[in-house]
Parts: sequence; structure tokens; C-alpha cells
Amino acid sequence: MNHKHHLHVLSPTPENQHYPLLIYFPGMDSTGELLTSQVPDLRKVFDVRCLQLPPSDRSDWQTLVDEVVGLLEKEKRSHPMRPIYLLGESFGGCWAVKVALAASGWFDRLILCNPASSFREQTLMAWGSCLLAWMPNFLQPVSAIALLPFLASLHRISPDNRQKLIRAMQSVPAETTSWRLSLLRDFDVTLEQLRSLRQPILAIASGSDRLLPSVQEVQRYIDNCPNAEMVVLPKSGHACLLETETNLYKIMKAHKFLPRMPVREQLSQRQAS
Repeated sequence: MNHKHHLHVLSPTPENQHYPLLIYFPGMDSTGELLTSQVPDLRKVFDVRCLQLPPSDRSDWQTLVDEVVGLLEKEKRSHPMRPIYLLGESFGGCWAVKVALAASGWFDRLILCNPASSFREQTLMAWGSCLLAWMPNFLQPVSAIALLPFLASLHRISPDNRQKLIRAMQSVPAETTSWRLSLLRDFDVTLEQLRSLRQPILAIASGSDRLLPSVQEVQRYIDNCPNAEMVVLPKSGHACLLETETNLYKIMKAHKFLPRMPVREQLSQRQAS
């Protein structure tokens, strides 16, 4: 198990310290690059950062959490008034929840998108993940393509984003996939822990998720987190942030989850439009 500092932070937007910080925790691929289609709108109100792990990284939960908590502490000390939003998708949803529990004073809002926290209860998937450990790497590209219909509603994703998803999946060796699936099998958050999350939470679930029972899982967060709100995307698949019709900025706006912009920024946007 490695304990080196392997976490990278990608900056898909030019740094702007006047804007609230949005930190994206990626899915199983951990490339941090599958948020791309959401960035043009998100950058209107956020300074966006995407976490990235190298393909070979096999850090345990504690290491993954500690590294992000360190980043958050540093950020809050440098800019104490700057709001911090955490956005976790799938595997990254579990990672973001663990960070939120460990760093309750260091962030302001949490967005979860089809968090994979129900994985351990999916018996068939758990068995399949054990088999992955024995899958030779040359079969990885084939298995990635075979998994696509479960991961995404392909007809709702542009060809360009489909290619991005395939590339991201194929970039992770079988051993790493198996390791990250084992982290999901071990992921456990108690109802008491969920009740301790006081920050506003926006929990998004895909109604046509063929990979995990996301609506049911997100409902568990809604029932137990004191300040959580649920959004169901009825036609979306698991990788909903890649879908052409999914606009995270508009979802956040509709649910009053966007930050209040500084007055001077509001004025300059009005002038620009």
C-alpha cells in the first residue's frame, strides 16, 4: 500500500481567488477529466479544481482523506472567508463524504452525484469486483467497452464524451480498479455519522442508473442528513455529468445552491450580458 503524496490537483479554469472554490472528487477512473463538459458554466461562479490520482495509485481511505483535509486546511487558512464546495461523483461521492466527516469545519457545502456508497450491498457486483483482480491487463480495454451500457445512458452522451469515458476507463489498470472496488466494499458510514453532517447537501440521483440503486441510496442521505435536498434525474444513467442534457450549474441554480457572487462580479456579468 503506498503512502506517498500522489494526489494531483487539476485546474480546468484560470485561478480566481475571488470566487468560491469547487473541488471535484472523480469516479473510479480518478482522472479528474470527466467534469470537462460542466466546467464552462461552473466557471461563471466557481474557481474549479479537479482531484486526480495516478493510474497506479492504491492509497487507502485514510491516506486519500488525509491528503484532501490537508489541502482544505491550507486553503481555509490562506482565504478564511472563501466558501469551499465539495462535489463527489460515484467513487468520488464516497471519498467526498469521508472528507466531509473528517473536515467538518473546512468546507461549506457538499454536492453528491450518484454516490457509490451502496456498492457493498450489491452482492453480484462485489463478486464481480473480486474477479477483476484476476483479469489480465490486455483484457481491460474490452471490459471497459462491455461496461459502458451500465455506466452511462449512451444515447444521452455526445460521441466526444463517450470517447473521453472510454479513455478514462482504459487508463486504469485492472489491479487499481480492483483495489478501488475493494475500497468501496469496505466503505461504511453510519447513520449517526450522516446525522452529524450539518452543511447543506445537494444529492443528485439518476433514475435510470443501471450500475447502482442511486435513487434509493440518495434517499438514505436525505432521510438522515439534517440539511440535505434530493434531485432525481429520471432518464439519466450513472455517469450523468457527461450527458448533454445534464447541466450541474442549472441544477444548482434551480435549487438555490449557487454561491452569492460579490457585488462587483454581479455588475460585470450584467454589463457583459
